[in-house]
Amino acid sequence: MNKSFNFKEFLSISRPRFWIYELGTYFVGYLIAAKELTDFLNLNFWVFFIYFLFPANLLIYGINDIFDYETDKLNPKKVEYEKLLTPEKHKRVYSLIIIFNLPFVIYSIFYLNLYQNILLFLFLFFATFYSAKPIRAKTKPFFDSFFSANLYVFTGIFGYYLIYPDKPFPILGFIFGLLWAMAMHAYSAVPDIEADKKAGFHTIATFLGAKKTIYLCLILYFFAFLILADYSYIYLIGFIPYLILMILSLKFINNQNKIFKVYKIFPYINTLLPMIWSIYYIYLKFTIFKVI
Repeated sequence: MNKSFNFKEFLSISRPRFWIYELGTYFVGYLIAAKELTDFLNLNFWVFFIYFLFPANLLIYGINDIFDYETDKLNPKKVEYEKLLTPEKHKRVYSLIIIFNLPFVIYSIFYLNLYQNILLFLFLFFATFYSAKPIRAKTKPFFDSFFSANLYVFTGIFGYYLIYPDKPFPILGFIFGLLWAMAMHAYSAVPDIEADKKAGFHTIATFLGAKKTIYLCLILYFFAFLILADYSYIYLIGFIPYLILMILSLKFINNQNKIFKVYKIFPYINTLLPMIWSIYYIYLKFTIFKVI
């Protein structure tokens, strides 16, 4: 069998539609810490902007595809919406993950402080062992959502500490990120329930079932945005799109195809809302944008 693959297939492994999740949490963490617009001219910001745009996603999803092959081959989503990574290509993907990630790790060791390096290591740890053995957190219900959430949370904290290496990250921001990311993960497991069960694969969604998982997601989203309301009640508006998506999911609970269509809306919501929030936050924080 042909072990090579073209650039388009290689790119698809990193899930371009999900790039915003890693890049967005990194950017938001950095934005919260930024004191001046000139902070965005910092070399470290752009080095890791590139890293969390592509190499980090190649790491997350490449390892995921390698270790999930047995369940992925039973999942129609992998054929229709994503790309099934067959075993003869696994070694090549391992090599590419190392080639694209190692330069940034080396840069971090030489140019960042100890605490920043620890945070990057925590991202690497959660990103790798969410899917990889011996931990393989994604096969352990509830632990899977918690482990997945942490890789995104620590990306945001890493961005924050690129500017504030000695100032504690806002605790409410940490809790919000954890709840929001856990809800995202739990919901993403719902369309995979049938394939995961066939492969003997245990997740939070196979344990709870589709309906209870969606109710759990609704609760997590609610409390996440309730926490943000402590900063400003305007943030509660962000809960509305997720509420609508959860209601639609409950309505289509017995139709996996329709739930999957709802699932495909999430990347758009998760791109649009943080973009609007970032623009609003930049306007409030940096007076250069205010009309006097």
